[in-house]
Amino acid sequence: MTSEPRVRRSPRRGLIAAALSPHPPIIIPEVGRGEERVTGKTVEALTTVAKRMVEKQPETVLVISPHGPAFADAVSIRAQRRLRGDLGSFRAPEVSFDYETDTDLISTLKKSLAGSPVVFLDEGNLGRYGVGYEIDHGVMVPLYFLKKAGFRGKLVVVNMGFLPYLDLYTVGRKIGFAIEESGKPVAVVASGDLSHRLMPGAPAGYSPRGKEFDEVLVKHLGAFDATSILTMDGSLIEAAGECGLRPIVTLLGVLDSREVRPQILSYEGPFGVGYCVALFELEAKKSGSRLEALRRELHAKTEERRSRESFPVRIARESLEHYVRTGSLMKPPQDVPEEFRGRAGVFVSIHREGALRGCIGTTGPVRKSLVEEIIYNAVEAGTRDPRFPPVTVDELDYLDYSVDILSPAEPADEESLDPKKYGVIVEAGGRRGLLLPDLEGIDTVEEQIAIARRKAGISQGESVKLYRFTVKRYH
Repeated sequence: MTSEPRVRRSPRRGLIAAALSPHPPIIIPEVGRGEERVTGKTVEALTTVAKRMVEKQPETVLVISPHGPAFADAVSIRAQRRLRGDLGSFRAPEVSFDYETDTDLISTLKKSLAGSPVVFLDEGNLGRYGVGYEIDHGVMVPLYFLKKAGFRGKLVVVNMGFLPYLDLYTVGRKIGFAIEESGKPVAVVASGDLSHRLMPGAPAGYSPRGKEFDEVLVKHLGAFDATSILTMDGSLIEAAGECGLRPIVTLLGVLDSREVRPQILSYEGPFGVGYCVALFELEAKKSGSRLEALRRELHAKTEERRSRESFPVRIARESLEHYVRTGSLMKPPQDVPEEFRGRAGVFVSIHREGALRGCIGTTGPVRKSLVEEIIYNAVEAGTRDPRFPPVTVDELDYLDYSVDILSPAEPADEESLDPKKYGVIVEAGGRRGLLLPDLEGIDTVEEQIAIARRKAGISQGESVKLYRFTVKRYH
């Protein structure tokens, strides 16, 4: 009796697997040197993810990382012919990687992403943008587990830009189209850690909201609730000090046309950083897209937020919107509430999806009225903060504002300061540095003064005069 010949099945084509991977180098034994045992849940889960992905026989793995070259207005995709790197900066140069770029998929991505905010980094323009050839640890850590599981295929690396989340979702959606169009089996990994502020001594300082952010995000991932993830509270995102949300949002876009069964395989935060491993089992293709529903939800959130904004915040928002659209300052309104008819120093802070987008103010009144102070400083914060490019029309619907109205400054010493209650001004030789009170991650007077010194260019050895002030903060 002879057995039937075994026929090897061809692997599925298009997107065949998707996962979320943390990327702490310490979980790699050559780096951790024993400390990786503390992250046993993460290591076990990543080993499982890598095994399942390799079993599906991907020809290419596409990794979305937050730690490569980052542009303010674009996602970047490495288009050089080979992708190399090692963990030498983490004391393990022997852990190295050398993969061929999937140039066919790159060509398909270029067609799919034409007109999108995406930069392709090939050998010809790496130098132009001041970008090195090496891949980053956000790519290498998940690749370590895939390589160990037997992956020997090709690689594509996508690096995050600081675009609005809906734009990242749209870019991800087009990446998903390109993968399907390529006709080859591709696995996608979003590489990212969650909050970096889970405990005192954590890499980005401590915030009690770090744990809250991780719990909320893991819950939404477990339900595959893309809408709730894209509309998370910006202040919670900022407080978390995370690096994984943008890769996750981009992955959600890649999965836009698929029915997905999510599996949270592990979560832990032993070093003050949240590590979540998730596998997204792909089921049937969807007949529609989640994109329009996301747009509607984001618009509703914007309208709801504006319905609750205080008078000073409404003036700041309308001032910047008017200036960006017309190039001229808006006139002060006639109907000013009694409490805002005086004069005072004002700081206007602008955030976009949890990240600071601009902050400029005056320590004392320099305009005829408080309302004029807000109007001028909102425009300055949105267009002349040297740390950021000017706000554009396309950004206006994504911005959150806060307005701090300052009390007159009074002389102080270190003993009379409290970073939660008082802002501080340091002064030396005509240089002045100011720091507002009650800022996330600033818990001591020493930290507050040190940051104010740096802002003013005053060295630690110079003697300074100190002043304190209170603020009334409006949202």
